[in-house]
Amino acid sequence: MMLEQWIRLIAGTLILLSLALSQIHSVYWLWFTAFVGANLFQSALTKWCLMEDMLRKLGVREGRA
Repeated sequence: MMLEQWIRLIAGTLILLSLALSQIHSVYWLWFTAFVGANLFQSALTKWCLMEDMLRKLGVREGRA
């Protein structure tokens, strides 16, 4: 998988996991959902994503334009 696919997979997994935890454990898990959404929003505006930097350091390859 390419870098962008990994980022989408991780973000989607974290959102679904936090939504499930909010139903099973505590409604406060929705704050984590908001955190992930805010990071996606911030990365769209600034063109910088911490997860992207972390995945690059782990050796995930980038896609070709």
